[in-house]
Amino acid sequence: MLKSRKTSNFNQFKLLTQKRFGPFFCTQFLGAFNDNIFRNGLIILLTFKGIEVFGLNASQIANVAGALFILPYFLFSAIAGQIADKYEKSILIKSTKLLEIILMITAAFVLLTENYSFLLFILFLMGFQSSLFGPVKYAYIPQKLKLNELIGGNALVESGTYIAIILGLVVGGLAVSIGQENDYPLASLLLLMAILGYFFSCKIPNTEPTDPTLKINWNIFSEIKKIIGFSKEKDRIFLYIIGISWFWFYGSVITLQIPAYTINILMGDESLTTFLLATFAIGIGIGSLACERLSKNQIELGITPIGAIGLSLFTLDLYFFSSNLNIVTPMSIKLFLSHLSNWRLILDLIMIGTFGGIFSVPFYAAIQEQAEKKFLSRIIAANNIINAIFMVSASLLAISILSLGVSIPEFFALISVLNIFLMITMHFNSKIFLERFLCILKN
Repeated sequence: MLKSRKTSNFNQFKLLTQKRFGPFFCTQFLGAFNDNIFRNGLIILLTFKGIEVFGLNASQIANVAGALFILPYFLFSAIAGQIADKYEKSILIKSTKLLEIILMITAAFVLLTENYSFLLFILFLMGFQSSLFGPVKYAYIPQKLKLNELIGGNALVESGTYIAIILGLVVGGLAVSIGQENDYPLASLLLLMAILGYFFSCKIPNTEPTDPTLKINWNIFSEIKKIIGFSKEKDRIFLYIIGISWFWFYGSVITLQIPAYTINILMGDESLTTFLLATFAIGIGIGSLACERLSKNQIELGITPIGAIGLSLFTLDLYFFSSNLNIVTPMSIKLFLSHLSNWRLILDLIMIGTFGGIFSVPFYAAIQEQAEKKFLSRIIAANNIINAIFMVSASLLAISILSLGVSIPEFFALISVLNIFLMITMHFNSKIFLERFLCILKN
């Protein structure tokens, strides 16, 4: 069981003003922001101009773009985890940001010369760059934060990442719409964000390598097997990874279906889609930041059942809300908000995000506390690989289930029930969740 610790008056937001965390937070935030400006800007650009790349239409390009960005997590995370354990992390972060600048210079040139097919290759390389950064990102945190700061630090990173993703989606679309005559706004913005990210990365303090004598295994597949083995050496750590991956699965299901849900169920437009995605992201931010107060600065796994229960309850309510809808006229944001009953949907999405944040953040902190430090980056790499598998599985499951004639609201209901079964399974495998949850209720 996790050690009991005294409650402190630590405030997570103070970390943002400190050199050991502030520049790191800005670097990772701008990285996620730029990734999604590029990815969404590319999809909207090709859709808006009606461009076919390799014979793919706009809908197919959106799916291919998602796959190309996730694929490097399968291919390179195992190598990235070894590099992050072997070398000093601030140098690695600066190196990944330099790579991002090079990629964005190339992307700007390609945009301005309208060689759009090459942008898909750059998107793959952006995924590669992000896969290098991932293990460093979560392994850096426990080297610079105290034990009672881990929940707060992870909460800030988790909320910041999701907000950056949604902001990137919005800003990427705006950059394309502003530059209807040319691609200068999008190209300039991508390069500016990359340069800002490198600027903040230069202010990140040095860290000691955790395994400097490590001999890197360049065989991707044998190393994947090895690092997943590291994560299984302690049963609880692998369980935490499954918990994190389930959160990304659940979040992917919601975010991937919101565009079709908006168009087909709400009869809304793209602006309403963006608004609903933003409410979900805000919810994750609220839930992540609430973890510090709920856990009283401890690494408290007892709040994860609270998150799981909330996820299922509000997703089920989303199903019941949708079942009673009978919209026959097109719905703008203004018209949508003018109907009081629709605020129930907004509340559902915010609360699903909130309980998702409460569910996931303690898992990250628990891994950072319990994993052997010399293997931590490789365990984070294993987590990233399994996250990617779960996210791809979310897409495949959605395609399979919806092709059977199941409606999107019914699919949401199914996922909420699956969530309950997963939680029961996790509790059978480790009683710590229920034990800590009961302790919270008693107190």
